[in-house]
Amino acid sequence: MSPHGDLLMINLHLFGRKKRGQARPKAVPSRWQLPRINVARFVPVILSTGAVVAGALALVSWLDRPLTSVVVSGPFQRVAALDVERAVRENLHGGFLTANLVTIQKAVEKLPWADHARVQRHWPDGLYVQVTEQVAAARWGKVALVNTRGEVFAVDARHIPEELPLLDGPPGSETQVAELYFQLYPRLLEAGLRATALTEDARGAWQLELANGVLVRFGRRQLNERVDRFLKAGTAVLANRGGDISVLDMRYSNGFAVGWRTQGSGPAAQPAPAVSEQNTPKEPDNDA
Repeated sequence: MSPHGDLLMINLHLFGRKKRGQARPKAVPSRWQLPRINVARFVPVILSTGAVVAGALALVSWLDRPLTSVVVSGPFQRVAALDVERAVRENLHGGFLTANLVTIQKAVEKLPWADHARVQRHWPDGLYVQVTEQVAAARWGKVALVNTRGEVFAVDARHIPEELPLLDGPPGSETQVAELYFQLYPRLLEAGLRATALTEDARGAWQLELANGVLVRFGRRQLNERVDRFLKAGTAVLANRGGDISVLDMRYSNGFAVGWRTQGSGPAAQPAPAVSEQNTPKEPDNDA
């Protein structure tokens, strides 16, 4: 071939190859731009929303007017209406809408003899407070009472009705003592008896005092079994000879003992003859 043809081939080959070390052309990054927003389109929405919020705030401000009256309802046999009104005013913060009704309710329920309170708003500028009073079923010690649910509530000692039966026991025993009293109460009524006191001493020994002067000793052990024995057999003995009996001692495993009254005096000090449903009872359990 001719020298010109060879040269042409070489030249084409050289142009077809990439030289070493030759830098590639850099890509020019495209510049990002924020989308254009037509603010004018949103101006009416913003203005209308602002108007609604302003109107709502104005309405709330108008509705949250100062409270000027308190209407109190209840039996008011133990709780004074003036005490309720005072408790409301001392805990009243805010207006018709912003007053905290829960805080007011709790303040009223802390009053002596107050069991439950219901607080409602009364349009346009008042509150309605309905009070339910505690119903006392018994006394607890010297400074408190027990309601019909077995709950202890404290009141002024000057206002404790002395005619109520007395319940007492170590700290923390309130529920157990009240439950036993409510268990005994209807069964005693069926037998024509009435409890005047039910107590548990510091050692855990239980005793029941009846309106006819009879003292029933249950001791510290097997309380449920002894109470059941008293209700089944002891009340029957009291129905027949209640006026002659001073003590029923239920601290036996198979019966109970009776302490008779001495003629013309109080409870007999002499040993009580034993009484049993079937057999003469053994010695009393050692839990006096």
